[in-house]
Amino acid sequence: MKAAIVGGGVIGGGWAARFLLNGWDVAVFDPDPEAQRKIGEVIENARRSLPSLYDRSLPEEGQLIFHASLSDAVQGAAWIQESVPERLELKHKVLGNLTDLAQSDAVIGSSTSGFKPSELNRDGGRAIVAHPFNPVYLLPLVELVGEKSETERAANILRDIGMYPLIVRKEIEAHIADRLLEAVWRESLWLVKDGIATTAEIDEAIRMGFGLRWAQMGLFETYRVAGGEAGMKHFMAQFGPALEWPWTKLMDVPEFTEDLVDLIAGQSDTQSGHMSIRELERLRDDNLVGLLRSLKKSGSGAGGVISSHESALPHSASASLPITGDRQIPQSWTDYNGHMNEAYYLEAGAAATDRFMELIGADADYVAAGQSYFTVENHLRYLDELKEGERLIITTQVLEGEGKRMKLFHFLKNADSKLAATMETLLLHVDLNSRSSCPPGANVASRLGTFAAKHKNLPLPEGAGRYVGQRSQVG
Repeated sequence: MKAAIVGGGVIGGGWAARFLLNGWDVAVFDPDPEAQRKIGEVIENARRSLPSLYDRSLPEEGQLIFHASLSDAVQGAAWIQESVPERLELKHKVLGNLTDLAQSDAVIGSSTSGFKPSELNRDGGRAIVAHPFNPVYLLPLVELVGEKSETERAANILRDIGMYPLIVRKEIEAHIADRLLEAVWRESLWLVKDGIATTAEIDEAIRMGFGLRWAQMGLFETYRVAGGEAGMKHFMAQFGPALEWPWTKLMDVPEFTEDLVDLIAGQSDTQSGHMSIRELERLRDDNLVGLLRSLKKSGSGAGGVISSHESALPHSASASLPITGDRQIPQSWTDYNGHMNEAYYLEAGAAATDRFMELIGADADYVAAGQSYFTVENHLRYLDELKEGERLIITTQVLEGEGKRMKLFHFLKNADSKLAATMETLLLHVDLNSRSSCPPGANVASRLGTFAAKHKNLPLPEGAGRYVGQRSQVG
């Protein structure tokens, strides 16, 4: 599949990265002579952060090509994303050209944060609004506005690249999210102008408090909880009268004078001027990866989108030993030395055990039905360093697979097939109701037996059966 990106700023670069890292070929058209450098830097940030959200490898990266002409860029593209500056006359010109040049079944999306489709298409365009949020390669939300059949078709494509399409019911200026942000922005400007708070203090109020709640629950669910056992109705009855109090200045906007601009800019420089924009982007991305991975564990908010997308990613296959892990090492797995922390070798090996259990049928449904394997003993050997962003591939050999016992040997290697660790794992099959060991079900026993028979004639791995402190022959 091919996507064409028209306009290579921060948003256009983010779109390029999102498609590219999900296996699409990406063509870029931007007359800015610095476009290739700027987009390249955005994609480099995406390469270190987006795969860190997943415990499975993303598709093989697509091909990135920069074109000098718009017609060459959009030729054969299934998705065309316009991300030029927010000037309506410019968008009219670009979208009109895209309508003439694009294939008839191509989706044409506009990244506009404020214009409606009826405004965008006034001069012959056929675009829908596809408004994302920065960084596009990490944040899943994209607001879709336009003709129903076209937005639904677009939504299916976006889900396949790990995004959360929100179809807006009626077209309105600034759609949904930016209208909410505008309200907070206006009130914040007044708080700074009136000397109530600085830019840094307002940011602290958001990120130390309600911002954390919003990340998992949004607005209305947060207030439902605030209503206690009586729920939203009680909350509305208790706090609804406050809507009539003069708490906000949302119907009024402070005059945008040079003094106000200098005040805001000066405070912002004091707050964050010690870091470059690229450093701030990497800090933002690392924080988002941590938050999103936490949400992924519970399936809450954007974490549920990542889990759903990950489940649709194909598992790697091997002709000899099954691949039970294939992922990029996330930033959160590294320590002060810049290397993968020893605890995460165990986590990676445990995930490989879970994957092998799925391969033999001891999956989530099997566990829900009342049976599983419990780990009895692990033995880990740390043989080499693994670093942030490296690809980690795990293969598994069955050393024992009869009766109640299952013994696995995991090989943890980097992308160059250099052995970084081994983990030997002994498990017992357990009845979850009686909490006692028992033989596995027939289907699981049969699949495990098949693997055990295939691996029986393989050499015993170096390090199998080791004890702590035994002299290693590797090195």
